[in-house]
Amino acid sequence: MERRADALQRLRQAHEEVVLAALRSEGPMSRTKLTARTGLSRTTLFAIISELMARGAVIESGTEDDGRPRGRGRPATRVSLNPDAGLLIGVDLGRRRIRVAIANVARQVIATAVDDSAPDADEAEQAELAVALIHKLCADRHIGLRALEAIGVGLVGAMDASNRRWRAAERLAAAFDTRVEADNNARLAALAEQTWGSARSAEDVVYVRWSVGVGGGFISGGRLLRGAHGASGELGHVSVDPAGPRCHCGGRGCLEELIGTPALLRAVAARGVRLTGTDDLLEAAQARTPAVTDVVVDAARTLGTVLAGTVAQLDPERVVVGGDLAQLGGLVLDPIRSAIGGLALPGTARTLDIVPADLGPAASAMGAIALVLRDQERRPPDPNPADDL
Repeated sequence: MERRADALQRLRQAHEEVVLAALRSEGPMSRTKLTARTGLSRTTLFAIISELMARGAVIESGTEDDGRPRGRGRPATRVSLNPDAGLLIGVDLGRRRIRVAIANVARQVIATAVDDSAPDADEAEQAELAVALIHKLCADRHIGLRALEAIGVGLVGAMDASNRRWRAAERLAAAFDTRVEADNNARLAALAEQTWGSARSAEDVVYVRWSVGVGGGFISGGRLLRGAHGASGELGHVSVDPAGPRCHCGGRGCLEELIGTPALLRAVAARGVRLTGTDDLLEAAQARTPAVTDVVVDAARTLGTVLAGTVAQLDPERVVVGGDLAQLGGLVLDPIRSAIGGLALPGTARTLDIVPADLGPAASAMGAIALVLRDQERRPPDPNPADDL
């Protein structure tokens, strides 16, 4: 029953997107014209419009006037996007950068911004940087915050009580006097890809983000998995070599310690190639510098081996590879595909797409918006909406 309810919710969301897209592209229209443009039944279209109006996403804006003589009855009322609808903000508090995205209630991302954060910045410093970045973005783009409805926040690490970065989310809630929802930023990138990106049509997805660290997110039956302790998707902390180097998580030989970009930079330096950062590493790999491509391909095989175990257990229909290293395309995707194909139940008939992510560096901030959007859609209506009037 729960899976059927999720499927119905996604169908309703798809219908809403069709209606909103028509209004974005063609402007205000009567319900009759919208029925013709969208191909939805009259009953479905009217129900969708009523729901969107209740959420404030659309409004009635005058009457239809096509210049033709009319018979009896009132002119048809037009429906349009609400220009003053509530805003949603997504914030990604990454290890080295803070990203912000702002969307309107019609799910359009209308502004984005990014700022650097010191690697050793604590949660209070990151929160203050995020508050300042939001205010600057709104000032630059002339966006008012009176209609702000919620903020979604992506945080680094497992989402348990020991994660001090929760305090950053609490600071944002206090600064803007609004509801704030938070989750792991790699999981939110998975949610963004499933909402807007390369996993949009898939219900069962494994997402991995490969950059300075390695993180992930799993979607099963259309639902983002969080786990009993908020640590679902921590692919970077799968132990590949139990005798390997100590990881900051307390384990040894974690995937992140072996294939994160700092580890790759050390590996290419050991082969005589000195590079100063991720951008240099990507440039050398794209130029097919032999020592660099060898290191990157070996790392991709290692990642593919870990993903093969995940695929065998979760049976997804799509694996999405994001993060900085995904920019290398086939250089990393082909070894990953080969490892999964050879190790994840190779004798089983299955269709599995292994694809690059679509949304780039802004994915986690966009996923934070998707988080609060989905939370809104799951909330029951207020049973006493006029009690405080």
